Amino acid sequence: MSERRRRRLAAVLGAVALAAGTGVLAAPASALAATPVDFATHCIPPAIAGIPPIDGTTNATVTVDNAAPKVGDKVTVTYTVNKPAASNPVDIALPADIMTPTGKVVLAGAQTGTVDVAGPKKNDPVPGKGAFPAFSMSGSFTATKAGAITLSPGDYNIHTSYIMELDTPCTVTNPPAPVSETVNATDGGGQVNQRTITAAPASGNAGDRTTVTGSKFTPNADITVAGWNGTATTADKITFKSDANGGFTARPAITDPATTGIVAYEGAAWDPANGAGPVAYHVNSGPPPTGPSQKLNAAVTAGTLAMSQAGDSVNLGAVDFGKGGASTGDLKTVTVQDFRGGPAGWSLTGKVTNFTGPGGSIDAGKLSWTPACATKPGSPSVCAAGSAGSVGSAGATLASTPNAALTGGEFTVDAKLSLDVPAFTAPGAYSGVLTLTLT
Repeated sequence: MSERRRRRLAAVLGAVALAAGTGVLAAPASALAATPVDFATHCIPPAIAGIPPIDGTTNATVTVDNAAPKVGDKVTVTYTVNKPAASNPVDIALPADIMTPTGKVVLAGAQTGTVDVAGPKKNDPVPGKGAFPAFSMSGSFTATKAGAITLSPGDYNIHTSYIMELDTPCTVTNPPAPVSETVNATDGGGQVNQRTITAAPASGNAGDRTTVTGSKFTPNADITVAGWNGTATTADKITFKSDANGGFTARPAITDPATTGIVAYEGAAWDPANGAGPVAYHVNSGPPPTGPSQKLNAAVTAGTLAMSQAGDSVNLGAVDFGKGGASTGDLKTVTVQDFRGGPAGWSLTGKVTNFTGPGGSIDAGKLSWTPACATKPGSPSVCAAGSAGSVGSAGATLASTPNAALTGGEFTVDAKLSLDVPAFTAPGAYSGVLTLTLT
């Protein structure tokens, strides 16, 4: 299989989650207890796949471990996509354990918000043109208010690790999706768990560190931050003390490729009542680099300050003998290349001689210009045009760049020229020399 085809296959795999079906079946209003529901979804395949957005139907179920919690209790939520409404679109079989799902469950009713859920990196092989497998994601929330809390499946993302790391985000087309589960919370007088954590970045190679920040834990308590594989903690753990305000910042190294999230907790073992999370985290495919290393050295050499011009002759417009007036034209474009790479800017100046002809001369001070300067994108310096006005034999600035810590770039310089020819100047051709100097 060619590399191009393998990459395209990987991209297609990231897009097959919802590639079929356009009909939408609404769940009945009475379906309020762990009911499978259908809802329209809009998925965006990876750009490399060359596949347009996919509009299809997802069948999913939301379940909980405790449908009658007391206020303050943690409730574990499982979001299962039963039928992605898709099949493997190619004849080539897709390998096992390349898919890591994450998503959100939407809360409404007595308590509103979303629950982050994540699933393990685990799936059965998919034969060519075979049905795409179901997958589950889990997370938890704390009941904070008594009453009926409805749970609906929300947006989700399918991350695939096959040849390339790719994402296919899928959103609910007409949110919220139908209710799949209802939790009836009662006021039991318990303490609400307000512990929270965040992790950034949310992915990395095996062995990379991420920054985990926590708040509202017990002050000066023993805290453990651990990886989460979708159902339990992993061996990636560090333990430390929270600060006097119950906050902390930790940098665990996450090595287990099965990791789908990160949790933090007080005590000897994970307990949702005394912890926070999981927050989503993904370990990229492939082992960390091993074996001997080599230091690679490169050099950037300094260049020169130079200029070139598009021509060396400008024909100004003719004027009438009895009227005189402005004889106009355009300076031939000048290109300045500053490849020195140092702190110095540059200045481009010009001065002109008298214009001589058969009837005498026209004073150099009669030539004026209106400069313009453009900077090539990516250049460290920015070009500034000189002031409009007389050039003369004393000279004037056409363009410049300032001194700075790092200067350089490529620039194009132009100018509108105008020679004020006195009335009754003797007919004939008049010429002067404009000399440009770059310093």
